[in-house]
Amino acid sequence: MRGHFSKIFHQTEKRLMGMRKTLIIIHPLLLEMQDPKTGVKSQPQRLVITTIPHAITGEDIIAWLADRFQVDTQEARNFVSMLVALGYIYPLQDHRRLVIKPDASLYRFQTPYFWPTQQWPVEDTDYAIYLAKRNIRKRGILELHEQEHYNRLHKWMNHKWDFVVMQAKEQYRAAKERKKPDRVVFECQERAYWVVHRPPPGTVSAMDYGLDRLTDPNADEVTGESLCLLCCSFKHYTPLTRSLCFLCSRRLVKYCSTYKSHDPFLSNCLPSNPWLTDDATYWSLNMPSVEIPTKMRVERWTFSFAELLSDPRGRDDFRLFLKKEFSGENLAFWEGCEDLKWGEAATMREKAEHIYKTFLARGAPRWINIDGKTMEVTVKGLKHPHRYVLDPAQTHIYMLMKKDSYGRYQKSPVFKDTVKKAICPEEHRYRHRRPSLSPIILRQMEQEQRAKMAANVDITQVMSKLSKQGKEAYQPFVEHSAAFSS
Repeated sequence: MRGHFSKIFHQTEKRLMGMRKTLIIIHPLLLEMQDPKTGVKSQPQRLVITTIPHAITGEDIIAWLADRFQVDTQEARNFVSMLVALGYIYPLQDHRRLVIKPDASLYRFQTPYFWPTQQWPVEDTDYAIYLAKRNIRKRGILELHEQEHYNRLHKWMNHKWDFVVMQAKEQYRAAKERKKPDRVVFECQERAYWVVHRPPPGTVSAMDYGLDRLTDPNADEVTGESLCLLCCSFKHYTPLTRSLCFLCSRRLVKYCSTYKSHDPFLSNCLPSNPWLTDDATYWSLNMPSVEIPTKMRVERWTFSFAELLSDPRGRDDFRLFLKKEFSGENLAFWEGCEDLKWGEAATMREKAEHIYKTFLARGAPRWINIDGKTMEVTVKGLKHPHRYVLDPAQTHIYMLMKKDSYGRYQKSPVFKDTVKKAICPEEHRYRHRRPSLSPIILRQMEQEQRAKMAANVDITQVMSKLSKQGKEAYQPFVEHSAAFSS
């Protein structure tokens, strides 16, 4: 079995919501279920013309488990279904469906020899012997998927097929010497084992855990190299149709390792991190239209052509190179298409017409060289212009610049001169200051301080003061009234 059985226990524990307080150990539980006095009720059952000893029904198993752990019937059924899927309990009638039926369907407990925890290696030779034995017993009448496996193994093990047939005949002869009930029980046990480990098409195998873990989960750090090795090892075990997944993962690893040193949150910023020091020098040095770029910024231009065009300063440098090569109209056309694509809708028709007259029409002042098919599609689309009408021509010019001009630009004196002049700022050492409080918090603190001061004032003194002020304000009015009356 290619997996850690503890995963099954963990999943089982999650399923049994009412059993959180008890750690379920699968073997003692199975022994308890088979106890003659307190376990699941078992009795001989007649199957066709054969009496099967110690047979149990699906409803009895579910009822016993629900009563034993005080869980509802659905939770008990889920747990028993997992035991059946793992091969601890097997059906006597419907062998292809490893599920529990809450009715009088017959089941038996699997012998410990065939338990998954024995971890016997599931080899093709043993499976070939089992199929050859069934072929002898059924006189060549096998199920469709068994017949396909039989033919494939016969072709693959042709060099030792005589040994396979000899072993199958010996086992079949030994089985005929047993009593019929014992022989039927052993056949059901063996068949249940192979249904678990070699499931029929369309069924899900509980033993399928994928590849063994190839990395240590407790490792301190997972590097790009280890991830690449992991991808290569996975590619070994997967068909060619799935290799695209690993190709994407390798590209993701390459992208992360390339841009890690350029991420201000993952590595140090030069001269300092503005999010920590409140120093705006980093922003000033990396403005879109700065005269002299930094070395880190110029280094990003070499990562890809898209990175160069996304930086306004890099585009200016590339424009200077194209001007010296008399092909500046290519970049100008690309920028015009970007302006059309992301500009205002009101001026879209005017911009499309201007680009056509400047770059595409016959005798255009800055005519660009595109193939006839692309020109035909573009001119046809300009009759009803929209934002993406120039996409075919823009893509053609973009690929032309990427494959031809970009490589020569990296080797040109223009780029070398920019690299030579690029600055590498020195790191500034700042003490980490505590962040300033929010204005909302300051306002709340001020209101709390006023409330405390108001609570500490004696109300009698305030009232006496207010009454005194009222008398002083009322006295001139009394004198004025007296004088008016006299």
